Amino acid sequence: MLRGNHPVKMDEKGRIKVPSTFRRYIEEHYGAEFYVTSLKGERALLYPMPEWLKIEEKLKSQGTQTPLVRRFLDRTNYYGQTAEMDQQGRILIHPMLRSAAGLAGDLAVLGYLQYIEVWAEDKFRSRLESHPITDDDEAEISRLIA
Repeated sequence: MLRGNHPVKMDEKGRIKVPSTFRRYIEEHYGAEFYVTSLKGERALLYPMPEWLKIEEKLKSQGTQTPLVRRFLDRTNYYGQTAEMDQQGRILIHPMLRSAAGLAGDLAVLGYLQYIEVWAEDKFRSRLESHPITDDDEAEISRLIA
């Protein structure tokens, strides 16, 4: 599983180094190919290609002309490109997505079980502060994981 926060810095070519714990898991379970995309341009979503293909199969069964599926594909195609993790464990985040998400300098690389999110560190901290966990949230989470 992909879990935790692993701070990284983006290099001058727009690449991030996949944290070693993520890299080992990804190489063992998925290979080196990714689909790098976003829904709103606020962060980069790095899906190991087998996980992205599962999403595409589910969408395909709904029909690509279904309005919600179409909006999802519009966005994920607009921001999306395939990328391959190189021998050093780096992945390129293409310029349009880097610019939209403000990805430069200090980044938070977060594991979300089957995929990775990459955020500008300051944007993610702001997100945490503006969306606190409430008592109701805690109770619901307790029910989900009980």
